[in-house]
Amino acid sequence: MAKYKVTVHTHNIATATTMNNVFIKLVGEKGESKRTWLTSLKGLFYQDTGSREFDVVCPFSLGKLVLIELDKQPLPLFPQDAWFPSKVVVTTPERGTCQFPIYRWIMDKEVHLFREGTAKRLCDETNNLARYSRELEMKTRTEQYCWDTYKEGFPGSMKADNPLDLPSEIQFSFTKATQFLFTAATGITELKLKGYSDNKKSWKNIDEISEVYLNRTVISDYAQEHWKEDEFFGYQYLNGCNPMLIRRCSELPANFPVTEDMVKPSLRGSSSLLRELQSGNIFLVDYKNLDGLKANVINKKQQHMAAPLVLLYRTPNDKLVPIAIQLNQKPAKDNPIFLPTDSEYDWLLAKIFVRSADFQEHQLNVHLLRTHLLAEVFAIALLRNMPMVHPLYKLLIPHTRYSLQINLLARAFLIADEGVFTQFAASGGEGMNEILRRSLASLTYSSLCVPEDITARGLESVPNNYYRDDGLKLWDIIHRFVEEVISFYYKSDSEVRVDQELQNWIKDIFYHGFLAQECTGIPQSFSTVPEVVKFVTVVIFTCSGQHSAVNSGQYDYGGWMPNTPISLKQPPPTTKGQSTESTMLKTLPDVSTTAQGMSTMWLLSKQSSDFVTLGHYPEEHFNEIPPCKMIQKFQTKLEVFSETVNARNSGLPVPYTYMDPAVVENSVAI
Repeated sequence: MAKYKVTVHTHNIATATTMNNVFIKLVGEKGESKRTWLTSLKGLFYQDTGSREFDVVCPFSLGKLVLIELDKQPLPLFPQDAWFPSKVVVTTPERGTCQFPIYRWIMDKEVHLFREGTAKRLCDETNNLARYSRELEMKTRTEQYCWDTYKEGFPGSMKADNPLDLPSEIQFSFTKATQFLFTAATGITELKLKGYSDNKKSWKNIDEISEVYLNRTVISDYAQEHWKEDEFFGYQYLNGCNPMLIRRCSELPANFPVTEDMVKPSLRGSSSLLRELQSGNIFLVDYKNLDGLKANVINKKQQHMAAPLVLLYRTPNDKLVPIAIQLNQKPAKDNPIFLPTDSEYDWLLAKIFVRSADFQEHQLNVHLLRTHLLAEVFAIALLRNMPMVHPLYKLLIPHTRYSLQINLLARAFLIADEGVFTQFAASGGEGMNEILRRSLASLTYSSLCVPEDITARGLESVPNNYYRDDGLKLWDIIHRFVEEVISFYYKSDSEVRVDQELQNWIKDIFYHGFLAQECTGIPQSFSTVPEVVKFVTVVIFTCSGQHSAVNSGQYDYGGWMPNTPISLKQPPPTTKGQSTESTMLKTLPDVSTTAQGMSTMWLLSKQSSDFVTLGHYPEEHFNEIPPCKMIQKFQTKLEVFSETVNARNSGLPVPYTYMDPAVVENSVAI
């Protein structure tokens, strides 16, 4: 007789247990066991989380175990319920151990097959039963995960009408769903009770706006105190929630006719514009993506957007300050260039229009498209093309957690026709769709690779650029980890070329994510190991560090509305000398628009209690010792880096925490 010790683990999440009977069958290369009811004198193991051990006895050894079959059946008079097992570990009579990762909900009475978890590519498979199981898994997946087109010119998305349409294993946990809904309801209810969310009047004064705060932070308080200052305005281009637009300027654009006399006072009289351009001390931010767009109508009032050009100067004491602002792209008499030497409210109003333009560009291009929508593309392509035993699945599945559902909710409640962004942002509606199309059309592979992007924008030596410093370090740590794991499984370039599942994955991303645009530079196939390493690094960094950098600071910098107005009620000024405090208050969004914008940014910046930090993998998909050690090494490097970030931040008036590994989530989950 051959005795197999079976240890079944129920995942430690809310509602994971079941009252149903559970049955198992072991399948090996030499035969299979009988279907065995998993019960013992200790009772039904699955009434609590954790693990329980059982014996499965066979008349002979089954040989190398290939897969297990699991099913569950309700007790008489009891309903069918769900169960979330994490893994099954089998100790064989030969004293070997086989692990079967599951990590999915079993909702029905059907028999479910799970492969032995050692990472395998299709070309490694020799067992016909294993190949059949692989084909069956992928057939099910391609039926469950279907591409859809939300709107023409947008990246492909998951075909589902509501969260309940999603496969159960990728839905929010009970904890996440409950907390998300509670947080959203709390913010809206609080604003309604205070009478803000339905108030369509303009603000009477600046101090009145502070009453809308839902939850102050150190940085939001700093923003409230310093939002008018040029140094804080410039600082946000390096370390705010949109550090992606600024670039070094060596030659002024033809449509931005700034003269020497205009900026001479800002250069402290000791230099010239030409000399500073040549020295690399002049920087440009161009919002041409917003040019010519029709602004939204909010509360039956026409809103307004600008498409500014902003010139910034690195001062001798290493501060970055604005020295010229043109609010629209085409030079004209009614499109003056505003300067720090103008009247207080001329200059302040120009900066307000820039900050509002930055909000539109940040939310739609930098945040929504370049993290959320790309993460969804990466996730769908992975789930459609990679079986659970594929090494790339094991490496990347933690970085897809909750991404499909959070994007589905965004399409339903933020950018839908009745969504918050559509109703209350200046770029909502027609403008939103066009910005996303333009952004995707101009997206490049190199801009998703932090080292290449920093070099292309000429930011290698700009002081006090913490997004760059932390981003490059985090990229390097992720890249080294990915390189070790990929090189463990792919010993040569030829192994990459013959891996059809890997090739199908990148092909799906190219066609459905980037709409087959070769100009993006996104690979259509992989030929070498370094190519795979680079792209996988992009995927992990985009879904973790980059999303944190452009998401987590939304309330910090947007909680004080005048610093980041969601919309503006008056058109950009066409002459100088006319603006007053009253002009500014009439231009800022009304009370209800402010309240909706601030509550949404608060919700989207709030960390969930079941947050999983970068580098931590509660689901044990890797069985082999080398990749498990690589993960431990990865975690250690992240911990050391986190200590470095905290030490630096202790001496800063405005700490930069968004790429601290301790607060970076593994996936786009909020």
